[in-house]
Amino acid sequence: MLNGPTPSASELATMLRDARARTLLLAGSFQGDQLLGPRLDLVNPPLWELGHMGWFQERWCLRYAGEGRLRPSLLPGADALYDSSCVPHDSRWELALPSLEKTLGYLEQGLERVLEGLEQDGADPQQAYFIQLAVFHEDMHNEALTYTRQTLGYTAPPMPAGADGVTGPWPGDVEIPGGELMMGAKLWDGFVFDNEKWTHPVTVGPFRMARAPVTHREFLAFVEDGGYTRRELWSGEGWSWLEGARAQGPVYWSRCGAEWRIRWFAEERGLPLDVPVMFVNWHEARAYCRWARRRLPTEAEWEMAAAMSPRADPGRRRYPWGDAAPNGARANLYGVVGALADVAAFPEGDSAWGCRQMIGNVWEWTADTFLPYPGFVVDPYRDYSAPWFASHKVLRGGCFATAPRLIRNTWRNFYTPERRDVFAGFRTCAAE
Repeated sequence: MLNGPTPSASELATMLRDARARTLLLAGSFQGDQLLGPRLDLVNPPLWELGHMGWFQERWCLRYAGEGRLRPSLLPGADALYDSSCVPHDSRWELALPSLEKTLGYLEQGLERVLEGLEQDGADPQQAYFIQLAVFHEDMHNEALTYTRQTLGYTAPPMPAGADGVTGPWPGDVEIPGGELMMGAKLWDGFVFDNEKWTHPVTVGPFRMARAPVTHREFLAFVEDGGYTRRELWSGEGWSWLEGARAQGPVYWSRCGAEWRIRWFAEERGLPLDVPVMFVNWHEARAYCRWARRRLPTEAEWEMAAAMSPRADPGRRRYPWGDAAPNGARANLYGVVGALADVAAFPEGDSAWGCRQMIGNVWEWTADTFLPYPGFVVDPYRDYSAPWFASHKVLRGGCFATAPRLIRNTWRNFYTPERRDVFAGFRTCAAE
């Protein structure tokens, strides 16, 4: 399962504690009725989601005995509460969930057991794989809990933040000559998800890609030019979605006299013009592109712009800037700004071609449907990718709420094309 270097027991313990610290920080931000919240298709009850994170860690790090066999849970009846593959989404508000105190106790007990095992026995490659699977799963759910607070209009969660991200626009395109891309993760990259496996050749034609994601300023021009009323800009599926949603602009935008505003968690703010547009779905991104005479990049184009180089650099890059891990100068990931930064920020994170913020700030929709790579083999967590092939669209690059350890150039996110509650925007390519 792990084909690259195995992290040490100490490194794995640090990852486990770090992910759990963020979980506890977010858990404390939900109060009273917010722990269940309203029944919506887009979110889970936060109390259920917290318990599910503990269940998943226990399921793979303590209970898994291979070939579908499981040891008993620390919490009697946990599978009937938290197994997301078996518990219908709409039923999660009706379950007899443990209290927040008991749920956090369950999480603490499971983490202690995993850490004790690491201290006593170290970590073989299989155990290291499952620990990382649990850590990254927790990272993803913590990002989901963050956008749950936005969806429900709760106050912003506590997020450590540093630099000011006000830097202005970053217009223009870069030219990329194309060529053969070895797309996907390499065999010795360490932990990767099954949908990234493995590298395979893809021929990419020449293309021009925007140096930065589309901004509020740019998308506002589309809105004010009647973009949400002009049928010719939308696909048939997109227009059906727009009519059903009665959308007149991005979901959290409103107009107050001559001023456009946006709801940021529980707070109404003036629309910051030079940050990437966010909370737009795939249909909205496509309609904007048609209006602007542009297009969304393919997955292969996105990965080529992020990972390859016009120079004679050996090999591919793990991140747009190289192989060094993300830091606060390179990307707006969790703990850097705490919100969106302007598109000109983080020049140290430019790709070799000059594309900025391909990692961090906002997830970026691509043109492609989520499909398996050639030779796909499902990983032990069978429901991570395979059930969603052909029905979802691919996003790349992470956002301001993404854990830095989670993201890399080959990482594939995926949502259905109507979703506009997630922290997603897009960049464009010339439509030649």
